[in-house]
Amino acid sequence: MDNYHVSQTDNGWELRKEGAARAARTASTKAELLALLPGYMEGKTASVKIHLRDGTIEEERTYPRRADPSESPG
Repeated sequence: MDNYHVSQTDNGWELRKEGAARAARTASTKAELLALLPGYMEGKTASVKIHLRDGTIEEERTYPRRADPSESPG
């Protein structure tokens, strides 16, 4: 399963695959970027960690939903 992160940058927000040199998607607001996620993640099996401005993880989403480990705490 691939891991992605939604993080704030100097120019807005980005979706970046772990280990990638460039962002997969960018947007000026977090809400815009989160709206792009379902379309971008279609056909992929991945975990997306959504960060707050301070860098802490606010939420984690799994695509497709059925790939979410059922025994995961929380």
